[in-house]
Amino acid sequence: MKLKRFFSIPIVLVFCLMSFIYYVTIFFLINNWLNLQSSVGSLHALIFTFVASLCFFSFLVCILTDPGGIPSAYLPDVEENDSSDQEATKTGRNQRLCDKCSAFKPPRTHHCRVCRKCVLRMDHHCVWINNCVGHRNYKAFFVLVFYATMASIYSLIIFIGCVFQKDLDFSGNMPLMIFYISYGIMTVGLSVTLGTLLGWHVYLTARNMTTIEYYESKRKAWLANKSGLLYHHAFDVGTYRNISLVLGPNVLKWLIPTARSHIKDGLSFPTARDNS
Repeated sequence: MKLKRFFSIPIVLVFCLMSFIYYVTIFFLINNWLNLQSSVGSLHALIFTFVASLCFFSFLVCILTDPGGIPSAYLPDVEENDSSDQEATKTGRNQRLCDKCSAFKPPRTHHCRVCRKCVLRMDHHCVWINNCVGHRNYKAFFVLVFYATMASIYSLIIFIGCVFQKDLDFSGNMPLMIFYISYGIMTVGLSVTLGTLLGWHVYLTARNMTTIEYYESKRKAWLANKSGLLYHHAFDVGTYRNISLVLGPNVLKWLIPTARSHIKDGLSFPTARDNS
């Protein structure tokens, strides 16, 4: 069933883009600039291959990992009053019932119209992995963006080095000039786009917030400000602990997409109120 996720035009495009950048960087840029047979050229090729492999592996993990669904036997605590969630109410259970799934929703759970199910700690639905980004695969998505950013910047640096060190002469070779210009624009665009996305998710992770919760918090902060109150995201338990809850307590495993032993059932989360 999960293999069906690979039959998607965006995923095929990502595979093609990864393969194209890898081939050009290794066999065209590094080979022309430093020569793959040299020790320096081989070292750069090895490092880039390592980063690209981790990026590709993280991509596969994102696609194949279920983001997390509500257990069929789940029932909310009647006493629970999750003041951080937009749907937390005075009536307890009723307003935590998904009107599409007809299932009770744990805190931070949202219904995905594309996947047609409720996803635990849903961040967003990503067409580029043909999957939701949620509780069980958010770390893999974060790591994927990190490695993709590093690979794009690395390729851009190799490209710049090749262009300036080789002192290329494009006179009489218009196709080669067009290729270099196109590849430069593409890698700059990718580096900026992925770098911005990485920065965004570093911010969210440091605040222990999802994309959905960020936009919800803007409205809540506005309402709190109107009432003369100071809004604080309920699941923000301190920067380091926030990061540890997402990436894990072991710093050495932060960039391993499959190191998910720290991820719990996703039905409840520590809050700032628990620490007070």
